[in-house]
Amino acid sequence: MKVAVVQPYIFPYIGYFQLIYDVDAFVFYDDVNFIKGGWINRNKILSNNASTLISIPCIKASQNKLINEIEINTTSKDYSKILKTIEFSYKKAPFFDSVFPIVASVLNGNSTLISELAIDSIQQVSNYLDIDTKFYRSSEDFSESKGMERADRLIHITKRLEADTYVNPTGGKELYDKAYFKSEDITLQFIESSKDIVYQQGKLKNFVPWLSIIDVLMYNSKEETNLLLTKYQLV
Repeated sequence: MKVAVVQPYIFPYIGYFQLIYDVDAFVFYDDVNFIKGGWINRNKILSNNASTLISIPCIKASQNKLINEIEINTTSKDYSKILKTIEFSYKKAPFFDSVFPIVASVLNGNSTLISELAIDSIQQVSNYLDIDTKFYRSSEDFSESKGMERADRLIHITKRLEADTYVNPTGGKELYDKAYFKSEDITLQFIESSKDIVYQQGKLKNFVPWLSIIDVLMYNSKEETNLLLTKYQLV
């Protein structure tokens, strides 16, 4: 059994969903510090044929607060503009009619915290793609592990789920040691997305990679997207 533990991001890029696809249990790391300028409340879409940043406005966002303590400002004009920007950018995309209602459901939902909004975006997309991975939240399901050293906490969560393999995004290679995990009878693997994740983005000639999953879904059917999800390797 495989486990992954990652901070929740708003409509993250396809690599995030490849990780969800690969594991049996996925834990939203929602009780760690918020990363200002990171991808928790921001992502990129294709607008006017260029990579364009969209950002969920938050109230008093600070790296001294936990992700599940950060409120979103749903009354902000900037917030209401996000859905309109996505609609304008993708209204001619082939799968707009199937995907836009998912985006609207998330952004027009009842979430008040960025953690809730991000988790909802991920779970709704996963449901749409028929990914059957089991989801957990570190704050609710593994609160007893808070305060542990980073690697020890991941090992603890993996053992609690009776799993023998922990899978981490490739960026964690400098943070986590395979030998240390092995000493705790856990196999540590890193997931790397293939570089050939390419698809037709409307009439655009030069492909713009690593945008939000919104972009992938707008230009690919469920079947095509699920095929893209398999384009990765574990190292």
